[in-house]
Amino acid sequence: MSYEVIVIGGNFAGLSAAMQLTRARRRVLLVDAGAPRNRFSLASHGFLGQDGQAPAAIMGEGKRQLSLYPNITLHDGKVIRAEKVDEEFVVTIEGGGEERAARLILATGISDTLPDIPGLSERWGRSVLHCPYCHGFEVSGGELGVLANHPHSAHSAMMIPDWGATTFFTQPLFEPDEEQLARLSARGVRIERSPIVELLGASPKLQAVRLADGRTVPLDAIFVAPKTAMASPMAEQLGCAFDEGAFGPVIRIGENKETSVKGVFAAGDAASSMHSGTLASASGVLAGVYCHQSLVMQSAT
Repeated sequence: MSYEVIVIGGNFAGLSAAMQLTRARRRVLLVDAGAPRNRFSLASHGFLGQDGQAPAAIMGEGKRQLSLYPNITLHDGKVIRAEKVDEEFVVTIEGGGEERAARLILATGISDTLPDIPGLSERWGRSVLHCPYCHGFEVSGGELGVLANHPHSAHSAMMIPDWGATTFFTQPLFEPDEEQLARLSARGVRIERSPIVELLGASPKLQAVRLADGRTVPLDAIFVAPKTAMASPMAEQLGCAFDEGAFGPVIRIGENKETSVKGVFAAGDAASSMHSGTLASASGVLAGVYCHQSLVMQSAT
């Protein structure tokens, strides 16, 4: 085998996993397709030491630091297939042949599907946002909205008033129950039951939303939780089990970040329903550490 570990994915999770392994002096290949989920955001927030930095800059510096270690290979490319052959894993890279390793770490991320409302997708990551902890401070003090598109939307709407005056748009897919209505009222959240049909303003900024009844509601930003799917077929190809997360499927992992397939570990948004740069990086660290320990234990038997 050319490598002991192949890390698929070069965002926060994959880079963090690779750092632990290369510092443990293992032979590591990191393959990055260059299409991270956070590519639509101008800056990453809430990430200690990196607050306000562009995601591309954080990843670029991470790769630069990794490249200083002699036992890692960084490859820009797309893995199109992964399979287990006997006691090793074989990955096929588009236009780059095959590579083999004893372990795999999947940091392949997820893709987002937004509600089909005119003006929404082009503002994604700018004034259409998914996480108040990641982006709330930057829009605080303005008129904020929460677009209901999943059963947890009312809970999200209860959080947002800490950042600004909040309107909850039921769409009318997810009408709050009596307890939720009471809590939303206590938090000062306005309820709007006429559906949003269009976002208005000079994109990527948001000025207002147009409702089905013809009214417009001024807004500076709106929060929405997109439906998610695996950004890569690798986990499915390998036979990994999945769990149904809050917004879409997630790779099933144990406490040691190992999937249902022995020797395959997973980290980042693909393996968790809680999404942030900090959490992705932390999960990558753990995946790298546990992956290294599995190699150690194998050699000790």
